[in-house]
Amino acid sequence: MARTNFQYEKRQRELEKKRKAEEKARRKQEAKREGGEGGEGEPAGEAQDTDPSQEPAAQDA
Repeated sequence: MARTNFQYEKRQRELEKKRKAEEKARRKQEAKREGGEGGEGEPAGEAQDTDPSQEPAAQDA
């Protein structure tokens, strides 16, 4: 009796998830490009990456 190759099936599911995620990210980038600055989310030009060293330090009194 043949056995199921679960590792192969799992890998195929992971590859499908990755492909779908990449497709979704690509569509999102296209929508962002077409929508311009008036679209959803934050305005263009403002970076969301924040460096903790640039934030004001909390002072303990």
